[in-house]
Amino acid sequence: MEKTEQNDLLVNLDKVHTTELGVGRIRKNLNLDVEDVVKWCKGKIIKSDSITRKGKNWYVDVDGCILTINAHSFTIITAHKISQ
Repeated sequence: MEKTEQNDLLVNLDKVHTTELGVGRIRKNLNLDVEDVVKWCKGKIIKSDSITRKGKNWYVDVDGCILTINAHSFTIITAHKISQ
């Protein structure tokens, strides 16, 4: 992945958001017990050293999970644990 693509997600971190359904899906898939799911995800994005863009989505691989984020709207679509 080109460095500019990774920087594009990081530069636009303030635009990252999700829907109400997305919040529930992310909490369920990752077994999260946090008040602000988007804030939690943004922290993971900043921490990750593995951000790739494939087509219309970014995939952030960090701490045993993968976040899927739409590259155009900056919407967190889903997140899931990486199978061991």
